[in-house]
Amino acid sequence: MSCVRRAMGTLIHRAYAAIRDAGAITPASPGGHAFRGLGEGAKIAFPPGAIFGERWIEIGAHTLVGERVSLSCGMMPGVDLGPGSILRIGGGCSIGRGSHIVAHHSIDIGDDVFTGPYVYITDQNHVYDDPDVPIGRQWPRNAAVAIGAGSWLGAGAIILPGTRLGRHCVVAGGAVVRGEFPDHSVVAGVPARLVRTYDPELGWHAPGDRPERGGRSEPAGRSEPGGRSEPDGRSEPDGRSEPDVMDAVATGTDGVEADHPGLDRTSF
Repeated sequence: MSCVRRAMGTLIHRAYAAIRDAGAITPASPGGHAFRGLGEGAKIAFPPGAIFGERWIEIGAHTLVGERVSLSCGMMPGVDLGPGSILRIGGGCSIGRGSHIVAHHSIDIGDDVFTGPYVYITDQNHVYDDPDVPIGRQWPRNAAVAIGAGSWLGAGAIILPGTRLGRHCVVAGGAVVRGEFPDHSVVAGVPARLVRTYDPELGWHAPGDRPERGGRSEPAGRSEPGGRSEPDGRSEPDGRSEPDVMDAVATGTDGVEADHPGLDRTSF
């Protein structure tokens, strides 16, 4: 009996792997032809999430889109959104499973951007200007979103309309981001704020750190023995300083590859 069950299990797993491979959207598949652009080696894993407005979506070469990722342009299928693309995802990206990217106006995601699972990116927000009209019935506002090349978005991060992230930025898991942040920013929190940045002389440092002699930086909140702190810093009673913010940045590393351990990027 156990041999039969093992044989059945093997058959089911092989069949499911074949279904996933056949159901993936690639440049060569019928579903891939609907996109405005789907680069060489790009793949949207099966099963996909809600996908519509493909004619306004461009995805670069060798980008991997995980299972159950929703990609949409417009409020609903069948709406004419103009001659150009609205949602642009660069090459070499990895979009974690269960994420949603919802474009109405303009979303640009640069090359080599990686995300954890369940990330939400949108360029449209509801308004509540009229207190007598249900919020869902008020006309929403759009603001373009841009995510710089080489950035990492942690699990569950939310990118709101009007956000502009520079190159090689880190967004902590669960952060709610709105606003503009320069290259090499680390942002965390709700609402997200800048918690670390990079300078060629100081290296990675928190905002407000000041240089010491020899080029080293001194944290603004560094405490002294006995619980004393410098005037502009904060310390706890026993003299401990605030923990390094990077220790608290839970970026959620289980992206597309973690959904499929053992598979290299080209085979997914």
